[in-house]
Order: sequence, then structure tokens, then C-alpha cells
Amino acid sequence: MARTPFHPLDHAWPDQPADTGLLAGARVVDCQTGATDGQTLYIGDEIPVKRGAEGWHWLVVHIMEEPIEGQVELWVDPDRRHGLSAGHTACHLTALALNEALAPLWRKEARADSLGHPDFDQLAITSSRILNHGSRDVYRLGKSLRRKGFDPAGLDLPALTEQVGERLKEWIAADAPVWVDCPDEDLTARRTWRCLLPGAEASIPCGGTHLTSTGELNAVAVEFALDGDELAMTTRVARS
Repeated sequence: MARTPFHPLDHAWPDQPADTGLLAGARVVDCQTGATDGQTLYIGDEIPVKRGAEGWHWLVVHIMEEPIEGQVELWVDPDRRHGLSAGHTACHLTALALNEALAPLWRKEARADSLGHPDFDQLAITSSRILNHGSRDVYRLGKSLRRKGFDPAGLDLPALTEQVGERLKEWIAADAPVWVDCPDEDLTARRTWRCLLPGAEASIPCGGTHLTSTGELNAVAVEFALDGDELAMTTRVARS
């Protein structure tokens, strides 16, 4: 179909789960990214080309309990969408706060995030998962990151938790506007998450869904766990 309100799972970076809901009253159990060369439809991990490949058409594939034909109405589960949007917005804010808190541990100049801090989140991340009102990100603190100048010996998890938490409180209290820039409606368009934080506009490439302001988060709790060379960060958004 040409247009849909459903957000699909991104096959290239599957951090945000797909929307669910109803299509003509029938349940949509999953929603995947699809691509076709005009002859064969490939779904998810089956897609053999990179996003935007010439000659290919990209679309959203609705996985149904039963087949549906003809003109239909679509309904996205608002509670699931809100919970995932809250988790995704909190994930980005927490990543920026983490970058700021870890800035003193860099011994070399590193690529900066949109707020001017070394972008630990993007340089070290190995996996990210958006949860219902939360998220979980895992970072690798191995030799590659050390060669780039990061010194994990200075990690103090209680202090890190407190510093990130305080910054999140400030940003949530600011009720800063959040939006997603998109150059066009094509599924392969490069989208950018933006947030007008006090004193600076933050931006992160992102194709997910989000809230419209930081104030909608109410409160965000963050936890860190260190296991060898892996640092895990879990965020939880308080439900109003």
C-alpha cells in the first residue's frame, strides 16, 4: 500500500520494535521493511541490497493473521506506539547525557556529538533495543575504543548514574521540543531526531518514533552494569 501509519521494524538497525494494531478489523501481528525489484518481494533479513539501491522499491509489509483485500482502514495501537516513542526519546537523551558525563575519560580528540562532546554512544555501541517505556544499550570498551583514546579505568558507575540522572532531570524539566526532520515521505529517506535543549539543538540520525517534548517523559531512571569489556545502560521512563 502507498501510505500507512504503521512503523515497521528496520531490517538494517532493528532497535525499535514494529507497531501493531488493526487493518480492516483484522490484527496486524508484525510490521516489517520490504523491498522489491519488481519481480520478487523480499522482507527483513531477506533483502539482498542496501537501502535506496537503484531500481528497487521499498515498502512497509503488514504481517496479518489472515489475508485482507481491497480498501481498508488502519489503526495503530496507541499505547504501544506511545510506550516505544517514550523509550526512544529517553534513549537519545540518555545517550547525550552519557557522552557528556564520559567526556573527561577521553585522552585523544574524538568525533563529537551534536552538543560538542566526544560521541561515546556512537563510537562504542554494539546493540540498542527500544523497550516499552525504556531502552537497553550495550557498549564495547575493548581495544578498538582504547586506541581511539577512551580510558575505561576511570569509570565510576555510581557517579556516572548520578551525573546522567541529574542532566536528564534538567532536560525533562525544560520541556524541550522534540521532532523528526524528514526530507520526503519515502521509506528510505534519511530522518533526523532533533531536540531544542537549553542552549543548543541536539540531533541524531534516527528513523524511529518519538514524543513531542522532553516534558512528556515525566521522569527517567538510568542504570549501568559493567561486565568485563561490556557496559550496559538501561533506561526506564516513569509512566504518568
